[in-house]
Amino acid sequence: MDKFQGVDYLDLDPLLTDEERLVRDTVRGFVNDKILPIIEECHREGTFPLQVVPELAKLDLFGASIDEYGLPGLKGVAYGLIMQELERGDSGLRSMVSVQSSLVMYPIYAFGSQAQKDRWIPALASGEAIGCFGLTEPDFGSNPSGMRTTARREGNEWVLNGAKQWITNGSLAAVAVVWARTEDGIRGFLVEKGTPGFTSSDQHGKFSLRASVTSELGFQDCRIPADNVLPKTEGVKNALMCLNQARYGIAWGALGAAMDCYHCALEYSKERIQFGGQPIASHQLVQDKLVWMVSEISKGQLLALQLARLKDEGRLKHFHVSMGKRNNVWVARESAKLARDILGANGIVDDFPVIRHMLNIESVYTYEGTHDIHGLVIGERVTGIPAYNPPALKAAPQPDAVPNRVGD
Repeated sequence: MDKFQGVDYLDLDPLLTDEERLVRDTVRGFVNDKILPIIEECHREGTFPLQVVPELAKLDLFGASIDEYGLPGLKGVAYGLIMQELERGDSGLRSMVSVQSSLVMYPIYAFGSQAQKDRWIPALASGEAIGCFGLTEPDFGSNPSGMRTTARREGNEWVLNGAKQWITNGSLAAVAVVWARTEDGIRGFLVEKGTPGFTSSDQHGKFSLRASVTSELGFQDCRIPADNVLPKTEGVKNALMCLNQARYGIAWGALGAAMDCYHCALEYSKERIQFGGQPIASHQLVQDKLVWMVSEISKGQLLALQLARLKDEGRLKHFHVSMGKRNNVWVARESAKLARDILGANGIVDDFPVIRHMLNIESVYTYEGTHDIHGLVIGERVTGIPAYNPPALKAAPQPDAVPNRVGD
């Protein structure tokens, strides 16, 4: 099977700068050399390849958009291409880097004190420390403002109580960015590993994102110093700003998974001989599937490029990001299904990457805003009417001949 050379049906490569191509090709080479040889075993064993963390840091992939602390300050396209290539390797790998960069380093950099930034940004950038982001709870995912985790001020300390669920990097993290309800609204806190009352336990039985650590965090009278609050946080909107950063990366990353599925299916179809010695790529039904994939991937690339332009111009809105995340993850999901069709029985074994991408994308399809919730974000934008929690329909009036009963 030919080595992956990218998917560029519309000749988009000339739209990239030399720096952007260099970033993409560097990460592509890293994924080819360091990730693809081990990811199958990681998926089987359900483990994250911690041995690659120093190499990720050496390539400045943690916090690549930050332009202080010796970090490169990459613009939108270059950062997106990093996410694309990492997810081509595995969604769990992109998730780890995305959380470290967008959900831990970004909020500390954007909302933290100078002391917090000076302590944590270098440690996270070097991979010396791994972080996690605690927003989702066992009973609150799409509605984070309903969170039950609380923080109350007691002298020079904050006391946290509650739980967070589905937390990437949870048990690996030296520091957790935790969102909790206070008497002044929802705020962000830095909770360090080993703090009394802070526990983490890993989610087992996953059939998706197996090469990623997913955890539950618990807080029982967990006392942290008053200085551990992120001073510039003042509501759930700050948490959603972090998610916007991560969702932008997902819009690019999902294309990487889609590209890998397409490339695998294309190469397989040219090599698989059936029916009189012809490759199955010569069949109309197979070509139709390949055409759908390359068409939707190409449209997704154009969408991602425009998101990057808007981001660099400071004009990217949350509803733009919702379209990117929603569309491109859907493209990846459908591409995985079509590639699995083309591979036949081979589509369900991990000798090929398709089934792993297919399983992973099921998580990406629902985390950081489900497909349907992002549809409602776009729907509110185009209609001006929010439909997240519509009023309950009134019961139809009872005919006069039917008497009212207790409980009706």
